Amino acid sequence: MAEVATSATSEQLLVVVDPVARRSDGESVRIAKDVLGAGAGMKLCLPEGPEEFARALARRGSRRPVVVGDDRALIRAVALLHRHRELAGCALSVVPVGGALSLARSLGVPTGTVAAARAVLDGVERRMDLMVDDSDGVVLGALRIPPLRPAPAGTGPQTEPDPDAVPGHPWLRTCQSLVRTLVPAGRPSRLAAAPEPGPSRLRVEVDGETLVDLNQPVEAVSVSPAAAGVASVEVRPVSVGAEASALLARGRTVTVSGAHFRYRADTVVSGPVRTRTWVVREGAWGLTVPAGP
Repeated sequence: MAEVATSATSEQLLVVVDPVARRSDGESVRIAKDVLGAGAGMKLCLPEGPEEFARALARRGSRRPVVVGDDRALIRAVALLHRHRELAGCALSVVPVGGALSLARSLGVPTGTVAAARAVLDGVERRMDLMVDDSDGVVLGALRIPPLRPAPAGTGPQTEPDPDAVPGHPWLRTCQSLVRTLVPAGRPSRLAAAPEPGPSRLRVEVDGETLVDLNQPVEAVSVSPAAAGVASVEVRPVSVGAEASALLARGRTVTVSGAHFRYRADTVVSGPVRTRTWVVREGAWGLTVPAGP
């Protein structure tokens, strides 16, 4: 892991450049380093993988950590600081570089490199809620449980991959249509025969109250931030005839249980699990965002 220190000014930064960002957009990384180095004392770390990334954060000392990378790099940094119980006393900064930046944008961070780097130098710390699950995983933004796919013979149920998490998935239906036009009549198409997603049978509890039970199949479950310290839960039941109304609730604790299911927390797909509980921790972490006008 390469490390470079610049001369100290009023504040010391630890700038950790995610290796994916260096490979995907070296020019933006260079711009971020130039802007940050011109405005503050900076120690630059260039980890080659997750282990070096973790060591760099652990050895930051009194320096304020700045992550240069995409949403996954930001999530990794928050998860590491949470695991070491260091989130409460650490204000994290990020300069978004890479392809997946929607989470950073939703949290109020500019996605332009220069604007984001200037926000690191001149911005303010905003305390944000964090959802923590019973396996010590973290959710910065929202989580979603998509429909199940019918299980192949002899296997357990499978969750439909999220389109954003599977490269090329948005083109799947186009490819299926193309294959159907090219395969001669009467000849089976393996793509065309792929099973469609089916409903899930899950119990969803919010602050101990059951929102939906196993006897009511659902199409999807989503949990997202609402008011401070509270999450908004939306369950979409399977519609019969007329479209079924979504079931809504707000609370601090959300438990989902039932058949094996996968879930997408921010950009990471996890599972399968039979039960999982998320608890909202109010103001659990700090992120540097641009100061108001």
